[in-house]
Amino acid sequence: MGTRSLCLGALVLLLLAAAGAGELRSCEDARKVFQLRQLGPVRGFPQTPRAGVDLQVCSSKNPTCCTKKMEERYQTAAKQDIQQVLQTSSATLKFLISRNAAAFQEIFEMLIKLAENYTSTLFCNTYRNMAIDAATHVQEFFTDVGLFIFGTDISTEEFVNRFFDTLFPIVYSHMINPGLTDVSLEYAECLRMATREIRPFGSVPKIVTRQMGRSLLPSRTFLQALNLGIEVINTTDHLHFSKDCSRALLRMQYCPHCQGLTLSKPCMGYCLNVVRGCLANMAEVDLHWQGYIQSLEELSSAMHGTYDIEHVLLNFHSLVNDALIQAHINGPELSEQVNKICGPPVRRPTRSPGCSFDQNKDNRGLKMVSRDSEETLADRRKEFISHLRLYRAFYGGLADQLCANELAAADGLPCWNGEDIVRSYTHRVVGSGIKAQSGNPEVKVKGTDPLISQIIDKLKHIIQLLQGKSFPKYDKWDLRQTGSGGSVDEQISGDCDDEDGCEGSGSGEVKRVLKITDYFILDFVE
Repeated sequence: MGTRSLCLGALVLLLLAAAGAGELRSCEDARKVFQLRQLGPVRGFPQTPRAGVDLQVCSSKNPTCCTKKMEERYQTAAKQDIQQVLQTSSATLKFLISRNAAAFQEIFEMLIKLAENYTSTLFCNTYRNMAIDAATHVQEFFTDVGLFIFGTDISTEEFVNRFFDTLFPIVYSHMINPGLTDVSLEYAECLRMATREIRPFGSVPKIVTRQMGRSLLPSRTFLQALNLGIEVINTTDHLHFSKDCSRALLRMQYCPHCQGLTLSKPCMGYCLNVVRGCLANMAEVDLHWQGYIQSLEELSSAMHGTYDIEHVLLNFHSLVNDALIQAHINGPELSEQVNKICGPPVRRPTRSPGCSFDQNKDNRGLKMVSRDSEETLADRRKEFISHLRLYRAFYGGLADQLCANELAAADGLPCWNGEDIVRSYTHRVVGSGIKAQSGNPEVKVKGTDPLISQIIDKLKHIIQLLQGKSFPKYDKWDLRQTGSGGSVDEQISGDCDDEDGCEGSGSGEVKRVLKITDYFILDFVE
């Protein structure tokens, strides 16, 4: 069998070499491929070989089936071919990131809505007389949560304090001084301004601020990182190729057609030199892309306990309840402090409106029957990272992958070396990256592409964000102090302390886990 394959290879080599040795008699095969590929009109295509003195790249001492116009069309086709191959190679990776970016955004939106509903339900069920007045402030708070997560430059500390500041006049008039169901705007403003001095809710606002900063910022950064990943792929998918690269691609892919060698493929070493030269700038992304995926993985592992948006948002209403209980217990002292700062209130009793919040209606679409394939948000992140990890070396090995899987001839077969059909490529094969191209015999690489430089700078920045090293306005987290072992519940209990309000809350805090199915159907579990 080995002798038969060797003979067959020798026969192919003989036939291809004969076609390239001046014995080309017809251009019919090249014409058919040209027409089949729809590279342009065939009316100017030579019927028989001609002298190619006007050719710029595919020049040959032998008669040729190419004209200058055809050479230009072949060059366009060569660039389009490599673009298509690049886009095909990255399609699965791009789909993986874009699909999960959309999924996580949708999950975060659902979490925010569910947490808002739980908080509204707390007021309706337990503090019904305050529900209507508190509704707007609850809605505004969770609007701010969404704005922050999805990229708006606002401070978590500011919107947490604003929520409790605006809540105190309502609590004071309905709970501490129950006869004050209606106070003047001026008096309510005085109460609001006095909130931080009086501290009616104790340490709860501080605890909420810490928990929101710790949990929302990683989730916000996680989403930003996924969107940047899509941007990186879109940029490299549409990379601009230099003139020298375009000529090298033409010589490798289509110059054989000019000699009637429509079935030939480039030698592996030759292909690597050409493609590594053309993708030299893209290879520079490799180190930063690996760092990007590594940092995403580390952040994902650290997002548990008070760093977990799921845990923090779904338990927010418990902390609100703690705050209201504390204000009620300290009511007499608070009333005395208020009288000193704002004076005695004007009593204008009115009938308290009922609660208009419909929990069943607002939870519809969020709470549905779960399926066997349900998974938590942490599970979803872990699964995504496990798939993304497979693409850590994507940019470093892209040229080799394209040549091995798409472009080059198999080992042992006759191949095109840029000039003729040979048994093997004899020139030195260079490595990947810009520095390695100084000795490339096929492509000259001049400097770094500005677009690639921009992408690298963005990757460096997002890596800093993912590692918590670049937060001038917000709390930082230390990935070195958090682990990824244990179940979700174990992680929550293991990462809480008294200051974070995770232990011994007055309302009996419940660990809530939002389960997510393959179709992002949600089911609340206690």
